[in-house]
Amino acid sequence: MNFRLKTTQYTAEKLKQLHTSTNLTPNILARLAVSLSLKEEHPVSTQEMDTNGIEFNRNTLTGKYDYVFKALIAQHCQREISDDEYFPGLFNAHLERGIRYLANEYQYAGNSEKFLKYILSE
Repeated sequence: MNFRLKTTQYTAEKLKQLHTSTNLTPNILARLAVSLSLKEEHPVSTQEMDTNGIEFNRNTLTGKYDYVFKALIAQHCQREISDDEYFPGLFNAHLERGIRYLANEYQYAGNSEKFLKYILSE
């Protein structure tokens, strides 16, 4: 069982930029990104990605909501998933897709106040 996840360089940069702009910690931003990805009906791509970004501990990312994230991702896959498949594989795939959505939402909002108001009302 793997309890570590390494992001891509792109995701690391976006998390740092969003952290600076919003003062939300990277783990909270990652949770928001995964949540946005789960809203998309299409399956995520689990192809090999670069791992030159930030390394996270599983508990830091999911905390007490680990089982909730696993259940949501399994529901999105429409099948049971193993713990090894869930983390870091599928969780990271949703993070990678979701961070693009999150960055686009911030860019569209134009400032952190509008961004937070929109994201937290979703």
